[in-house]
Amino acid sequence: MQYLSYTDTRSHLREVLNTAEAGLPIGIRRHDSLVSLIESGRLREILMHSRRLPRPEAVAEAGGWSVLLPGTPVAADGADLDEAVDEFVSALREYTEDWQARLRFAPNHRQHWPLVQFVSLASDADLAEWTRGSEP
Repeated sequence: MQYLSYTDTRSHLREVLNTAEAGLPIGIRRHDSLVSLIESGRLREILMHSRRLPRPEAVAEAGGWSVLLPGTPVAADGADLDEAVDEFVSALREYTEDWQARLRFAPNHRQHWPLVQFVSLASDADLAEWTRGSEP
């Protein structure tokens, strides 16, 4: 893996981005920290298949549908499956915003980093497909 300093990265930003987009390993070292760069579509794909990412569950009940994400506070209801999925996508977006603002510091929410990254990288259509069990 190629590691660049912060200064070298700024001087060669185009090459750094080209390297990451090509799927080649590249990182930026700043003080004692190392950041790896990866093209967002590749990261989304990795996260989508990660065992650390819970899978949505849809349940027909009481004349409607509920969609929930086990182990998280994310759930939604709708009169039909499409409405429940749309509401669920909105709930995912709201949870992601709350996690970034404050929940990431709570011990019972820290482990949801992969979910937040996945939601942040996915479109609403991607999330709806993922919720229904098909790949975006």
